[in-house]
Amino acid sequence: MIHQFIFAGPKPGLSAEAFQCYWVHFHAVDYAARIPQIRQYLVAPRLRYPCKREVPFFEGVAEIWVANEEEQIASFRSPEFLQGARADEPRWAAFWQTFVHEAESVVIRESVSSTTEFTKFYSFLKRQPGTDLDEFRRLLLKAHGETVLALPGLQGYLIGFARRGLYGLGEPRFDAIEVWSFEDLEKMREALVPERLEAVEESWRSVADDRYLFTFVGRENWIIRPGERSGGA
Repeated sequence: MIHQFIFAGPKPGLSAEAFQCYWVHFHAVDYAARIPQIRQYLVAPRLRYPCKREVPFFEGVAEIWVANEEEQIASFRSPEFLQGARADEPRWAAFWQTFVHEAESVVIRESVSSTTEFTKFYSFLKRQPGTDLDEFRRLLLKAHGETVLALPGLQGYLIGFARRGLYGLGEPRFDAIEVWSFEDLEKMREALVPERLEAVEESWRSVADDRYLFTFVGRENWIIRPGERSGGA
């Protein structure tokens, strides 16, 4: 599957709260969810969580899964997208600041609950200059992955590696987005005490360019859960 991350913020004059409410309760349900090719879909509004690397201008992220490139192209050509979701964007989002990351995701720890909506910690990662892409991916999955898996209360863990086809015409902005899932914000705070977070930071610095390492925290709201829709319809 293609796993797409879409980070966005409110248009000028719209509060963060109004932006998040509209995205979750109106845009997601009335427009985006009607695109027939979308297999899974969630929206995670931003949670206020102090972190020195936090991206300040995003107020939410959507995660969208489609089966393959053919269905992705079909989704972009669909009337539900062109006359629905795309036409609705200017009403609420600063679409000129939207960041899209297209990924081939590797699930390292699958969340065991099909009903819980998790608090998620996202990190944007770019490999160090001169580092081979395959080596970056290997190190992120092995040594770094072991550090993350040691976090107490970690319910789910995946890495969304930028699709290899994106490197044909240049470099994507980030090579990977890492996602950790916790039961709630308090469980995440307990896991990310300073000494544990420093261990993760040190692990990040061993594989990623520290200048382009950013984080985002949100609470997922499932619109189309895994298994609810199949066959692109």
